[in-house]
Amino acid sequence: MLYAQILLNGLVLGGLYACISVGFSLVWGVLNVINVLHGSFVVLGSYIAYFAYVHLGIHPFVSVIIAGALLFALGYVVQLGLINRVVGAPVLTTLVLTFGLDLLLNNGMLLAFSADYRSVQLANPLGSRVIAGLVLPLDRLVAMLLAGVLTGLLYLLLARSKIGHAIVAVRMDREAAALMGVDVKKIYAITFGIGALMAGAAGSLLSLVFPISPLASSEYLSIAFIVCVLGGLGSIAGAIVGGLALGLIQSFGALFIGPEHGLTIAFVLLILLLIFKPTGIMGRRGYE
Repeated sequence: MLYAQILLNGLVLGGLYACISVGFSLVWGVLNVINVLHGSFVVLGSYIAYFAYVHLGIHPFVSVIIAGALLFALGYVVQLGLINRVVGAPVLTTLVLTFGLDLLLNNGMLLAFSADYRSVQLANPLGSRVIAGLVLPLDRLVAMLLAGVLTGLLYLLLARSKIGHAIVAVRMDREAAALMGVDVKKIYAITFGIGALMAGAAGSLLSLVFPISPLASSEYLSIAFIVCVLGGLGSIAGAIVGGLALGLIQSFGALFIGPEHGLTIAFVLLILLLIFKPTGIMGRRGYE
């Protein structure tokens, strides 16, 4: 029963990890930009959910819509105004730019909100249920299910919509897409906005699970990076598989090694993957 509980916890954690990572993977795969801002976008989404609940009484599950919309707008403007100027430049150039923007956003949050950890204390939490000996944390389960719905909607957007087809076309061949009449700059901005939207929505859900602080941004960025390498760059399905795999590995690793070594386990896994399978589980050659 202990292993079944750990398996459940790992799947819940992995579902949230996948939601954190799909936007990061999409931006990296389409724009070839390592978005260092991503972790701070997640934290900003958590703060939006926190203040929406504290001051307006809006549940974080509902704040997903607000956080997603605000972060989409922010991401769209940032990409169109700044990052679009260096798309196609060496990776180091885009890395330095997004790193500088991350410093501005993260330190801005530190000035505005301080480094103190906050958490959303629901007046009427869903609590837990015990079924067949398994403890089901309902708030986390619902958060994971919503994360799955968001990830599924993103997959459908890419697979079934004109904008999604344009994004996929730009990812596969930017020049050919431009010749077919696709506005590449606009698609880049929309893609970056979607990545920020997913980060903000994930942050809103995570506000019920983890403490909120600007100091958490680097950990979220690390998780997104590791999940992308694990699942395969540019693959939504790979981000889902990678997130679930990382959640399970960390949960079982916490049992055998200790919960304080969760991030260490993840980085060891990253190193092994880069050595033995740099394309990831479902990635394509050319991205490693």
